[in-house]
Amino acid sequence: MVNNEIMDKKIKKECFEEHHLDGYEKLDLYNPTTIKKLSHHYYEILKLIGENPDREGLLDTPVRVAKAIQFLTHGYDANPEQILRSAMFQEEYRQMVIVKDIEIYSMCEHHMIPFIGKAHVAYIPNGYIVGLSKIPRIVDIFARRLQVQERMTQEIAETLNNVLNPIGVAVVCEARHMCMMMRGVEKQNSIATTSAVIGEFHNDPETRQEFFDLIKNRLF
Repeated sequence: MVNNEIMDKKIKKECFEEHHLDGYEKLDLYNPTTIKKLSHHYYEILKLIGENPDREGLLDTPVRVAKAIQFLTHGYDANPEQILRSAMFQEEYRQMVIVKDIEIYSMCEHHMIPFIGKAHVAYIPNGYIVGLSKIPRIVDIFARRLQVQERMTQEIAETLNNVLNPIGVAVVCEARHMCMMMRGVEKQNSIATTSAVIGEFHNDPETRQEFFDLIKNRLF
């Protein structure tokens, strides 16, 4: 059995310890109740797979994995529409705005194994623009949940469309799925591509093609 007192001390240290290095202060903040519950489960998982969770190399592993899974799924705690609304500005610009090559780090909901790739997001403003940093942030919010790539792509597009009411929205996601590479069919070079197009990007083939051409080009 795991020693509850020892585990509680480790959780408290991991959740709240302050680190002072060269004048830089880092404070790790995690939900201690969630970490405690997850840690106990991961302790049992280690035993179930044939490991000894009390050996030196694994003593802190349950807490570390609990922290990792809480971080990897922190998208549940954020409101993407609220984040977009916090940085909306009136502007009469009505040309395409693209933020491309946004890193995606997500977890497949079927096996809880990572998929990693990039998102390319475009919209055509209709009276409002949004701070450019907010677009990668909403991508990250949806990625940091248990996901399927198809739904994630649609969620990003629909959120932008609902908040900004733009002339059009387009999203393309490309990712390598570890559940296909590490297990199952074990195909190492496969890439999944998904798209969601709304408004002008859906209705006008020339606008859609312009978007696809621009995300393929490399200017830097």
